[in-house]
Amino acid sequence: MGATARFGNQRGWQRKAGVVLATAVLLSSIGAAVATAAPKLRSPGGGYQQLSVPSSMGPIEVQVQWAARGGGAALYVLDGLRAPTDHSQWTSDTDALRQFAGDNVTLVFPVGGRSSFYTDWYRPSSTNQQPTTYKWETFLTKELPEYLARYGVSRTNDAIVGASMGGNAALILAGHHRDQFKFAGSFSGFVHPTFPLWNEAMRAAMWDEGNFNVDDMWGPVGDPAWSRNDATEQAELLRGLPIYLSTGNGQPGPLDVPYGIGNTMNGMALEAMTLASAQMFRDRVAELGIDARIDIFDGTHTWPYWQQALAAARPMILDALGAH
Repeated sequence: MGATARFGNQRGWQRKAGVVLATAVLLSSIGAAVATAAPKLRSPGGGYQQLSVPSSMGPIEVQVQWAARGGGAALYVLDGLRAPTDHSQWTSDTDALRQFAGDNVTLVFPVGGRSSFYTDWYRPSSTNQQPTTYKWETFLTKELPEYLARYGVSRTNDAIVGASMGGNAALILAGHHRDQFKFAGSFSGFVHPTFPLWNEAMRAAMWDEGNFNVDDMWGPVGDPAWSRNDATEQAELLRGLPIYLSTGNGQPGPLDVPYGIGNTMNGMALEAMTLASAQMFRDRVAELGIDARIDIFDGTHTWPYWQQALAAARPMILDALGAH
């Protein structure tokens, strides 16, 4: 689709985004976290460990499942807006550990980062007395890989995936750090944050989750940081990289529970937003002639679908990393 047609549809997208904007403040998805313990000698044949990794933000807890046969490839797995502080929801709400238990790839679950968008902020949030400035891009692309290298994990043969807030971050981190990441996946990610009105949806969601101020993250709308951290705007950086993007269509699907109607309604609205952004991303990469696998299914913004998406992405991840 050409640029004229794409931007010609902007008014329609803007109306769609406006309809669901009011629900963004209810954003009750995702989480990320971990535990504690000093690093030990790595098991050469798999196993699970909890690490405390030094960073400019202070010690960051990281859950790790080592490669089954001691290989150096790694898969970084990002949570979302409501990241808890005591575990990764990927380890509690999905079967991610089991999916890769026999594979020669180390799973890496960084802890924390609620409302961070896994990016380097300009300054601490000014609305909640945040003591330190979020520097998640620095951590995920410098401090953490340097730390893991002492255990034999490669700094140049990694993959990265994320759900919801972590989805756009996974694509952006891979695009800006092609020397590290060989695959990127976004599951129900908000992959076009510069689109009109979406900055206000982010503002409302981040305020709801910890009173964080979006202006302290990337500055006011129009600041170059917004474009730099927009996967749709930065799609050219992804050329030649294996990409998997999945999203539901916002309609309840086979994995939605038959109870908790409030959560289901919220998940429907959120997924309608990720569907819109996925379609814009799809149009953008098609315009640029960039290959990407994009799956759209019946479903809402919830963990069972992200577990399913990870399983769908697994063969692509193992191929990209040579980690069978």
